[in-house]
Amino acid sequence: MNAQETIKLNNGVEMPMAGIGTFLLIPDETEASCLSALACGCRLIDTANAYINERAVGRAMKKSGLKREEIFLETKLWPPFYEQPDAVERTLDRLDTDYIDLLLIH
Repeated sequence: MNAQETIKLNNGVEMPMAGIGTFLLIPDETEASCLSALACGCRLIDTANAYINERAVGRAMKKSGLKREEIFLETKLWPPFYEQPDAVERTLDRLDTDYIDLLLIH
């Protein structure tokens, strides 16, 4: 992580206090905005399955040139999706990543 202010979660993980949210951004805007934010030092990205832009977030993370562990990734699932046995795996596929730093029920 960079020198951003962080907060320590109960599990000991450090989460940046500020980041970029992707609500209401179409995929092209999402990718461009996330790339720009990451280039400017932002290290937290917030998205959700309901935003329909997780794939764009994944592309931006890959294109940024940053290591995955340098980015704090937060996403959300609606309860009916979370109940599906493969919900998390499908979310990981959309984001093209091996892990999510914070997964919330939307």
